[in-house]
Formats: sequence, structure tokens, C-alpha cells
Amino acid sequence: MLGPVILAASRSDKMRRFVSAAPGTKQVVARFIAGETVDDVVPIVRELSERGLEVTLDVVGEDITTVEQSHAARDAYLELIGRLKGLGLGERAEMSVKLSMFGQSLDGGHELALANVRPVVEAAAEIGTTVTLDAEDHTTLDSMFAIHEELRKDFPQTGCVIQAYLFRTEDDARRLAANGSRVRIVKGAYKEPASVAIQEKPEIDKAYVRIMKILMEGKGYPMIGSHDPRLISVGQELARRAGRKLDEYEFQMLYGIRGEEQNRLAAEGHRMRVYTAYGTDWYGYFMRRLAEKPANLLFFVRSILTKG
Repeated sequence: MLGPVILAASRSDKMRRFVSAAPGTKQVVARFIAGETVDDVVPIVRELSERGLEVTLDVVGEDITTVEQSHAARDAYLELIGRLKGLGLGERAEMSVKLSMFGQSLDGGHELALANVRPVVEAAAEIGTTVTLDAEDHTTLDSMFAIHEELRKDFPQTGCVIQAYLFRTEDDARRLAANGSRVRIVKGAYKEPASVAIQEKPEIDKAYVRIMKILMEGKGYPMIGSHDPRLISVGQELARRAGRKLDEYEFQMLYGIRGEEQNRLAAEGHRMRVYTAYGTDWYGYFMRRLAEKPANLLFFVRSILTKG
């Protein structure tokens, strides 16, 4: 029951100020956010790669209000790609982008977001890696999928994200699987109304399994975004039944969560990618991590009480 409350708080400026000022916040944020600058995150990318893990990088930030901010977001990704170029990581470090950061919600936002994300996709391709378009709330998805389809005309490895709790997602999965897309499946981390999204966790898990099956049996490249041991095990079995080799799908987990399991999967030969976020505008991302798991919230509260 706490999840929806926390997700509502993620949109509150008052709560943003309170959480940012809380004594224990910095300690907890550091668990999920790899730093604030490119200089902070590059050593982490190198260290994860040396452990046999792959990475997807997210420059955190949402809810921009000006075209200039959208250009700054684009430039932040271009700076990141420029720094990674010399590391020779290739496919081991891809990018994840939220189109809201690139101006999707502004006037003319669809065209603006496409114009901003294209040079990022081009620059990523030049260093041998890819970009995945993150899913946000349901009102943005038609635009996101249209941009994904447009980018794939020139960069077919461009990926996208689908969310198991949305009623529309099984149809989206069938379409994407049929056209050979790279698709990350997650449960979903936005507060969505009952008219568009499943509300009960057991039913979301069932939908997740159905969608994994669609992706594994399709022509694309499934990316299983989950920390749930049961879903990971089911994903492995579905991949086996579909005759997929270990390099024909991957698992993804968040930076700072279940590190031992990440290492175990990589050691078994699975492609294991760590979703690694960094940047100064961390609040929305951080609050969704608290909403996903009560233990994260308890860790945060204890830290505040300890430091207070």
C-alpha cells in the first residue's frame, strides 16, 4: 500500500525539498545513484565491466520545462558517450534515455524529443553501442513507440521498454517481438489508474510471465528487467524452451540491488546488465526505487533516524 503514496510524493515539490534536506538522504541515495558527474560514473562502469557485467547508463532527470533544458539533456548524453569512447567498452555500456528529458512533454514535444535523441543514438552507434528508450507513464507511450520505430529505420538495434502492469503491453510485446526489437520488460514503476493498469501484484507477476513468453518465442532480443528470483528462474526456463543461447537474451538489474545475484548470473555465462543512474536531478528516480520495495523505504527511514 505504501508504493502509491511514495509515487505520489515523487511529484511533490514539498516532499522533494524535505527528502533532499534529510540528514540520511545522501547515504541512501548513494546506494542507488552512481554519482553526480561523468567523472563519478566512469570508474564504476570500468569496475562493473571488469567483473563481467554489462551496463546501461541513465543520466537522471525528468519534468523539464524549457527547450534549453532538453538540449542540455542531449548534451549530457553526448558528453558521456565521448568519455566512454576511449574505454573501448563497446556493447558493454549502452545508454538508457527518458524522452521526457528530451522535451517530449513540451509544445511540439514529439518532434523535439526525436530531434534530440537522434544524435545520441548516432553517437552511441559510432562507439559500437546502443540506446534504449525508457518507458514512462502511459500517456507518453504512443510517442515513445513511434520514435522507437523511426530510429530503428537507421539504427535497428535501438531498444525500448515495456511495462507488465499495463493492459496494453501484451499487444505491444507481440508487435515488438515480431519485428525483431530489443525489448526490456519491467513490472512498471509509475502510479497508473486502474483503467489502464493492473493494480494487484500477483496479477502483475502473471502478466510479466506471459509477456516474457511472447518475447522469448519472438524474433527480437529480450531484456529481463527484474530482481525477483522467481521471475528470473522462469525467464531462464522460457529461454531454454525457446531454444535461445545465452547471448540471445539478457537479465538487467539496478545498480545497488542484489549485487551477489548479478555476479552469479554473469559467472554462469548469462549476459547481466546493470542499470546505472547518475546525475544531480535524482529525486524522481530515487523515489520510484523506494516505492518498488518496502525494504528500501525502511533502509531510508533508519538512515534518517540514525543521522538525525
